[in-house]
Amino acid sequence: MIQAIGLTSISRRDLPPAVDDVSFEAHAGHVTALLGGPGAGKSTALRLMLELQPGRGITYFRGRPLHRIAHPSREVGVLLGDVPGHPARTVRGQLRMLCCAAGVPVRRADEVLEVVGLTGLRNERLGTLSRGMDRRLGLACALLADPHTLVLDDPVGGLSAREGRWLHGTLRAHAAQGGTVLFSTGDPKEAARTADHIVTLDKGRLVADQAAADFARTRLRPRVVVRSPHAARLGTLLTKEARTARRSLEVVHEDGNRLSVYGSTCAEVGETAFRHGVLVHQLADEVGDMGPGAGAEAAPLPSSSRPAEPLEADDPAPLPPPVDVRAVPGPLRPVHYEMRRAAGIGTTYLTAALALLSSVLVAVVLARAGHTTVGRLLAAWPQVLPLPPAALGAGLLGAVAFGDEFRHPALAADRGTVPRRLGLLAAKLLVSGAMALLLAVLTVGCAFGFLHVVYGQEVARVPAEWLPLGVSWCGFVVGCAWTGVLAAGIFRSTTAGLAAVLAVPVVVAPLLQKVLKGPPAQTSEGSAAQMPELTLVRLPFGADRYLAAATHVIAQPVGAALALSLIALLCAYLLTTLRGRVR
Repeated sequence: MIQAIGLTSISRRDLPPAVDDVSFEAHAGHVTALLGGPGAGKSTALRLMLELQPGRGITYFRGRPLHRIAHPSREVGVLLGDVPGHPARTVRGQLRMLCCAAGVPVRRADEVLEVVGLTGLRNERLGTLSRGMDRRLGLACALLADPHTLVLDDPVGGLSAREGRWLHGTLRAHAAQGGTVLFSTGDPKEAARTADHIVTLDKGRLVADQAAADFARTRLRPRVVVRSPHAARLGTLLTKEARTARRSLEVVHEDGNRLSVYGSTCAEVGETAFRHGVLVHQLADEVGDMGPGAGAEAAPLPSSSRPAEPLEADDPAPLPPPVDVRAVPGPLRPVHYEMRRAAGIGTTYLTAALALLSSVLVAVVLARAGHTTVGRLLAAWPQVLPLPPAALGAGLLGAVAFGDEFRHPALAADRGTVPRRLGLLAAKLLVSGAMALLLAVLTVGCAFGFLHVVYGQEVARVPAEWLPLGVSWCGFVVGCAWTGVLAAGIFRSTTAGLAAVLAVPVVVAPLLQKVLKGPPAQTSEGSAAQMPELTLVRLPFGADRYLAAATHVIAQPVGAALALSLIALLCAYLLTTLRGRVR
């Protein structure tokens, strides 16, 4: 069950809080509706419960606050608005990626797709889904980790009547299996028709907490709706006849030519209009809403007193079976998530392809112009460019790795703080580093192959110092990728991550060179020559050669600037992460 106690949002300036001291319960095995009009505070209350917004109060999910639950997605399934996924990702790819994040088998994606009726659309892109299909996908994401509790914000908003009946039927099936369901709505008739218990908010305050049957009896009243060009005259006639017959009748004049008649029937209103020759355009029975305060003092009835309504037409499929998940997640879980995230969109492949193509073209042009060292030729790095295409592409891949988490927050339902977890950072560094290393090797290989085909062995040759050059090149490209990852994670933007990568050779390296006041060639050669002398114990398997090559990288101004930038960004990321946990 859910126990919300004293939920209060933080007010801004002199405005009253959007939610003020709201307390209620939602019991297991029942569907609870959080009812209120626009500005009543429904969405704010849900965000306070899920700890997505700062405020006061606490919410217990089966006796534990959300921040004390090890795996929130396995306890609470959330649907707040549209599905927060990359529009180019497929439906099945989105669910499989979230399976890795939740620590459940990837076959679970196919099970929930069948439940929500999206099996035929599993290869569709998220950006092409209609409103109804997006809601179905959102419900699939909420059900993915087999949670006990479902929390949904206006789940049928913008859906057709048939889609709304299907969604509420699925929620009813989840409650029938012992789960807890809480959803918000602004339609009192929808709440009375689909929920067992209704909590009513008005202007941020709790005004009613009652069973659905009690709510329908005290707040909803039958009425006759009439549209006529002579609405004022018809209203006067109805009131006069009711007064003569000593009947209780209430006529409400609404906008335009519409009347709402309480205490009468369509037959009586129609006969009155016919006798007096009043033209009627519409005559229908409706259920009218008496307002949020109606029935607030009524004694609540047990939720079990209201039986579940039979489903119509589009009955939902049975819910997926429970899944077995490990209590302690393996260390590869975030790595699997990051691999599926990177491989699920075309941006990764397009960026790598453009970087390789640009590197080959630059290498061919440099070879034709001449006067370029073999190392720079194979890396496709002319003197006029601050970064070679491969390093720039690796930096962009790293920036996208964290930038997409904030632009398309697929993990936001899991309390919205998953992108700040150190395990996910390590996974992003590992995967982006592997992609950057592969890109660096492919760049040299493709450049060497094209140069050999176009110019022959005179240009395409292996340099004498291939080891330090290779280590420095791979380390530089991987460092650019890591800089993009850390900067995008700190500033929550892909653009900021790419800007930080460009700032290393353009801003940091010149400043560092001015501070050191030493020529780069002498510093590099001196450090490389002194490494064997500084090593007290000879390392096995020629490891001293690799250590000397790594020192050669850091001794360069750009390499040193990159190393210092990585250290500063990592410290800044750790600081922001720890500060967020303290709050």
